[in-house]
Amino acid sequence: MSLLDAYEPVASRTLPVILLLDTSGSMQEDDKIDVLNDSVTEMIEELTEVDAGHGYITLSIITFGGDSAKRVTNDVPVADIEYAPLKARGRTPLGSALRIARELIEEFPSRSFLPTVALVSDGIPTDPSWEPELDQLLASKRGQKASRFALAIGADADRELLARFSNGAVHEASEATEIRKFLQFVTMTITQATRSVFAPDVPAEVDSQQSILRLQDDDAF
Repeated sequence: MSLLDAYEPVASRTLPVILLLDTSGSMQEDDKIDVLNDSVTEMIEELTEVDAGHGYITLSIITFGGDSAKRVTNDVPVADIEYAPLKARGRTPLGSALRIARELIEEFPSRSFLPTVALVSDGIPTDPSWEPELDQLLASKRGQKASRFALAIGADADRELLARFSNGAVHEASEATEIRKFLQFVTMTITQATRSVFAPDVPAEVDSQQSILRLQDDDAF
């Protein structure tokens, strides 16, 4: 039985999830891109099980690698996603990804719950627009209220930038296998928020109370 089967939420209120994923050339090293692909696949499978066909949990994937960032999936019900493995190449255009994320958040339906946004990166942005784009995202009404998580992979990740994005807390991955742990943590946070919203009698099991409270906020959007 799904977590959501016993409870019918207000119609059309979705739980948006956004992944901002570094696909620059350095992600080819030490199997990082392969572990990332496997971890995202597992995340989709687990969230699909939680959602159980209701269509309440939606997922957007934004990649930044090469010359520009792009939307790989665009606010799609998690069960409908056909995930194709990402390839690593080129530079790290994070500024473009942050702009797309802000625009996407602004496009979410007004009744959506606050989004969860997870940023994974192993390097320093190569486009000069990243700082003003980050400022605009954090200053936006919806962006500043979102639950934001960040993962620094390896020694070259820009931890100061990631800390600004995530309001101070930066998860660490000294090796590729720890990427999976981060996305598992994000998945558990979303799962517990889902339980809290759609099945409030089920106790939370992870330390994600702050993001759950933001998600439940009546002022969401």
